Amino acid sequence: MDGARRHQTAGGWRPGPSIQGFSGGYAPSVASRPEELLQVVSVPERVYDVLRERILAGELEGGARLHQENLSAQLGVSRTPVREALTRLAADGLVELLPNRGARVAAVTLPDIQAAFEARLGIEPFTARLAAERRPPDALKTLRAAIGDQQRSRTPRTTYKAIRKYHLTIVEAAGNPHLVRFAETLWSGRIGLHVYLRQLSPDMLAGDVSEHEQILSAIERRDGPEAERLARDHIAHSLDRLLQATSG
Repeated sequence: MDGARRHQTAGGWRPGPSIQGFSGGYAPSVASRPEELLQVVSVPERVYDVLRERILAGELEGGARLHQENLSAQLGVSRTPVREALTRLAADGLVELLPNRGARVAAVTLPDIQAAFEARLGIEPFTARLAAERRPPDALKTLRAAIGDQQRSRTPRTTYKAIRKYHLTIVEAAGNPHLVRFAETLWSGRIGLHVYLRQLSPDMLAGDVSEHEQILSAIERRDGPEAERLARDHIAHSLDRLLQATSG
């Protein structure tokens, strides 16, 4: 089984973890205490969550083929939950189902990217304000660590991972799970990596880190209006850089 547990990317497969606790069937082990039964998640749901996160994190890139046989072997489940998960991901717009040819990660277009940035402008400044008002200590530590990871990064993929972690942590700090779910989709790796491959430069990275520091400083001071303003300006600047990069 270990030889089959591989991640698929645009360039092939590479080793990756299986889903813990899967035995290949539909029912995970039953909790020993009645109150734990509420925490049981179905196998199709677990498969969906794992594949969705891999797409959003950029591990499965736009255009990558998704073979049910490989995924079922990799995750240690039957093909049925994989097929159900791919159908749900297609409904989310993250996967394209190909008649008689399986499925692939949905490709990225410039309108997709621009629409994601515009939607971010609608929610992230608001969550920055809420994060400043609520100021959860663990989130502040995570934000500081994400900035450090971004400064140390040397590749587009690790840079994107750190930036994505920073922005999603701000949304999580707002304490609204609906906003978190929406923001995760907007921060899809198939969109974000495409953006940073176009934009990445020393000057761009320095400006990005500086703006992240300013937003975090406002959150630490509990200055909600300033955090909201800085977040809005930051996303608008990123969108401007994107449009400039794609028009050249």
